[in-house]
Amino acid sequence: MKSEAVPETQGNVVYVVGTEFEKIVMDPTKDVLVKFYAPWCGHCKKLAPIWDELGEAYKDQPNVVIAKFDATVNEANGVDVSGYPTLKWYPKENKAGVDYDGDRDLEGFKSFIDQNVVKEAATGGAVNEEL
Repeated sequence: MKSEAVPETQGNVVYVVGTEFEKIVMDPTKDVLVKFYAPWCGHCKKLAPIWDELGEAYKDQPNVVIAKFDATVNEANGVDVSGYPTLKWYPKENKAGVDYDGDRDLEGFKSFIDQNVVKEAATGGAVNEEL
């Protein structure tokens, strides 16, 4: 498996490399939104400033990780990226990952995360729905 060196420092958007994928993305205590990208991809470059804003928006939520993964120089088990950018949501309860296909703007991402994370945070634990 290919992997870059582990970054010495991280920003609000966590840069995940191949050797750290399991530790960061598969962490069962975290909800993780990952952007799999290629540095030369035009759509990825356009998304980059929005992704940075998203990282800034969630920097104070320790159980939410906004991450990026350069899929041209890193590999991870179970990750098959066929187009760039590929966005995947890895919630605490489903580390198989779910394709994100919502709006690719800041409000779209925030709405998605808030709908999928805040429910648990607001109740202080798992959501109990009555049948």
